Amino acid sequence: MAPHPLINEPAPEFSLPDVNGHMFKFPPEEQGVRVKKPIALFFYPEAGTFGCTREACQFRDALVEKEIFKRTDVQVIGISSDPVPKQKRFVESQNLTYPVLSDEKHVAYQAFHVGKGIMGFGDARITFVIDSEGMIRDSLSANVNFNAHVKFVTKALEKLESQPSVRSPSETSDADAAAARSESSDDSSLSQTRDELSRVAYVVGA
Repeated sequence: MAPHPLINEPAPEFSLPDVNGHMFKFPPEEQGVRVKKPIALFFYPEAGTFGCTREACQFRDALVEKEIFKRTDVQVIGISSDPVPKQKRFVESQNLTYPVLSDEKHVAYQAFHVGKGIMGFGDARITFVIDSEGMIRDSLSANVNFNAHVKFVTKALEKLESQPSVRSPSETSDADAAAARSESSDDSSLSQTRDELSRVAYVVGA
């Protein structure tokens, strides 16, 4: 299967209502500044069904039981096309501790290229892992195997943790400028050393 077209691309932005009807902006922000943490964004077909309930509860439990989830402070977010009242009942009945959003108009589905499920029935079940810089790093599409999604996120977070963080353009510019200053300083020191050696050679020759 070909990789998802958004892999290694910036995560699309959108706003959807949460279970209380409040608009949730994605990527998440605090006081107008984007939250710098990895995100596990999972789309599920229908709230309250067996597979979706198991998947949602597995993410809930992973947040408190899996060390990699706690260590990386990953933000889990669930999305389906169910209306707000149904999502609210789902969250309350399962004690879900992360944002669950209602996407009746398929705004996020379209932005993330999430299509239909098996044989075109219902919405697809797909999970995205987004790094702390807002880049989509991996995705898993598994409509039937709802147990695979938390395992997938666990491995993806471990991979992210083992890699150097992606530097922003400003950080890259600062690092390049520092490297240039260091190189210039080295060149200056080398020039001074050559001058000293030349003077010594002149004295000895004289």
